[in-house]
Amino acid sequence: MRHVVSFAFALCIAVPGGALPAQNAPATAAPALLPTATLPPELDRVLRDYERAWRAGDVVALAALFAEDGFILQGGRAPVRGREAIRAAYTGQGGADLRLRAVAHAVADSIGYIIGAYRYGESASDQGKFTLTLRRTRSGAWLIFSDMDNASIRR
Repeated sequence: MRHVVSFAFALCIAVPGGALPAQNAPATAAPALLPTATLPPELDRVLRDYERAWRAGDVVALAALFAEDGFILQGGRAPVRGREAIRAAYTGQGGADLRLRAVAHAVADSIGYIIGAYRYGESASDQGKFTLTLRRTRSGAWLIFSDMDNASIRR
């Protein structure tokens, strides 16, 4: 036991206070953009309808893209559940020239997902990323069950 305490004490003395050298390393080059995935038309429709509703600031149309019990999970905000709560949460957030692109997707029976990136306007680089989990209705239409997004941090 005495050796363990001595080792711990020696380790504390040996490790300098403050940032470790690896934490002060210069930022590395930004990773290359992941290639855009081609979505089947029924999934691509979800992204294009989302873009149109967002650009128009149409929170009613935006909320209608979600399952009745769907979620939005935005960085730095509490989760929001249900179409009416989603409509209220998105009020005042739209109106910008949102551009969505998929980097991966999959579907199985009535469940699917799209992983992607977003940007605004003519920006050449992605400004954030998202995951959409999807649920297919009895009629065959895909609705968003959850939308999780966050901004990319550039150093």
